Amino acid sequence: MMKIGIIGATGHVGSFLTEEALRRGHEVVGIVRNAPKTIVEDNLTFLHSDLFNLTNENIKDFDVLISAYNAPEGEEIQHLAAMKHLVEILAGTDVRLLVVGGAGSLYVDANLTKHLYDTDAFPDAFKPTSINMGKAFDYLQASKDVRWTYLSPSADFLVNGARTGKYKVGQEQLLIDKYGKSEISMADYAIAMLDEIEAPEHQQQRYTVCSI
Repeated sequence: MMKIGIIGATGHVGSFLTEEALRRGHEVVGIVRNAPKTIVEDNLTFLHSDLFNLTNENIKDFDVLISAYNAPEGEEIQHLAAMKHLVEILAGTDVRLLVVGGAGSLYVDANLTKHLYDTDAFPDAFKPTSINMGKAFDYLQASKDVRWTYLSPSADFLVNGARTGKYKVGQEQLLIDKYGKSEISMADYAIAMLDEIEAPEHQQQRYTVCSI
């Protein structure tokens, strides 16, 4: 059993990660600004805190810290500030950082020169989030003293998708499934992240997952 802190544990992705970690018998600390009063489960507690108020003292006893942080609309620049803060409080510790990344910064060409968010089909409304998440990833990738893994979903990140337990893995390029779609359910994404936590294969790397 590991002690896993989850920033944004009650959000869309965070809820699936929390559920999957609990299903596997881990101790989960949900890090949220407003802890729900109606959720009572074994091995689940809540830490009332904004990400930017977290300190080394708050996280030093975790085996893993997952960030499912998503900046508010109009404040997308906060993605970079959030990453800088996490790197600062985690530097020099043994706590592993797992980041719920975005698909927009994945590449769509074999030469790794064109991001998904550079394509004509990418919605303008999503560009501020994707571009700023990409900047946060670049900062994390350049960090020297943090144990990290960054997991990007596919282009379509499905809240109501099936929990199949199956997925395929890639690195820097956007993946597609056998039907020509780039999608992954949040349930299968959570399985992939917990698989990585329990059996690390992508330390100091970004990788991506897609439905089969």
